[in-house]
Amino acid sequence: MFNQDSLDKHRALDNRMFQLLSEDGKPLEKGWKPSLSNEEIVQAYKDLLFERTADLMAVSYQRQGRMFTYPPNLGQEAIHIATGMVIKEEDWLVPAFRELGAWLAKGVSLREIFLYFKGNEEGSHFTQANRMLPVSVPIASQLVHAAGLGYAMNYNSEKAAVFAFVGDGGTSEGDFHEALNFAAVWNVPVIFVVQNNQFAISVPMSMQTKSVNIAVKGLAYNVPSVLVDGNDLFAMHEVLSFARAQAMEGKGPFLIEARTFRMGAHTTSDDPTRYRTREEEEHWAAKDPLKRLKSFIEANNLFDLSQEDELVAEYKKQIDSSFEAAEQHPEYKLDDVFAYMYSDMPDELKRQKNIYENYLNQSGGAK
Repeated sequence: MFNQDSLDKHRALDNRMFQLLSEDGKPLEKGWKPSLSNEEIVQAYKDLLFERTADLMAVSYQRQGRMFTYPPNLGQEAIHIATGMVIKEEDWLVPAFRELGAWLAKGVSLREIFLYFKGNEEGSHFTQANRMLPVSVPIASQLVHAAGLGYAMNYNSEKAAVFAFVGDGGTSEGDFHEALNFAAVWNVPVIFVVQNNQFAISVPMSMQTKSVNIAVKGLAYNVPSVLVDGNDLFAMHEVLSFARAQAMEGKGPFLIEARTFRMGAHTTSDDPTRYRTREEEEHWAAKDPLKRLKSFIEANNLFDLSQEDELVAEYKKQIDSSFEAAEQHPEYKLDDVFAYMYSDMPDELKRQKNIYENYLNQSGGAK
């Protein structure tokens, strides 16, 4: 169980990473037992497998020209699944753009996700997801919103937490530091989760910061911080549970650096072979979160993994059905793009709308 002693032993300044399982899925400490039940572990495996299947299929849909640019989640799923296990309905989820499993756990449907990445903003109308902000593409701006949500929750005496996500590149943005500072000063219940996947698009960590790690950046703001193995589902679950408990006790914000690796491209418009080596990819492939969890399950006879192909086939049917529903969704109205930005449309937007209308007329109405 991760507790205050664990936090003290894994000081960010010492660059000690909290980890419970080895790369081959074996407990690092003799006699260690997970706090999760066998049923919860098996469900986590199924959820992780579902996220991975949906993610790979989303990339395939994009490659077929049926969807626009998409940010793959491959290799980072343990962070999302652990978050989904800890977050409650009354908590806020403040996403960046690469947390598919957490979105699904919060109640976002695959149809909505596919709709969003097909360019239809109706995909941001999360009908079953309580307290979740839309996907945020501007880097780190959502963290300031998270601090504001935490302030409002304190003001209203609400007992809940805010889970806010950002990538390693986002920690080089001023918004990251402003959000941590405000969160600390206001003592708000915000859990900042940095998915350190080693590359901000093509910029490696060595060019992002000279700090020993990202977790250490919370110390200047007096925010408790810890570096965690982001590919270890059990470690992530322990730390996230501790952070939420701290928030519930009024102890303010918490910073988690989840160290992981983006196995795929930054987005489907990116070519990672231009900035990283096959050796790096092979090194991190050995740390794959699904592989590690499956090894633990197999060693403890928790589930018959020979059923995986059958599960994947079932998942693919569900995912295809959701994507077909997104494809059949009515196109958005042209006015939806321009009419709701301002109470009175400025001349620049009028000009853009006129250009687009002329384009549609010339192309026979095809968007």
